[in-house]
Amino acid sequence: MFGNDAEFLLTLHRTHAAELRAEVSADRLARSVARDSGRGWLGRRQPATRTGDSRR
Repeated sequence: MFGNDAEFLLTLHRTHAAELRAEVSADRLARSVARDSGRGWLGRRQPATRTGDSRR
């Protein structure tokens, strides 16, 4: 279909390499961000609450 166009193949390779680098950097950033541990300010686990729950 495209034949043996070297410029097209090089562009395709560079685009794919850039996408892979972006994916790796996004994964690295996601791993570096601290996860919410579900602990309150006293260090104890807080029970899961529903959005409609309101304790008075």
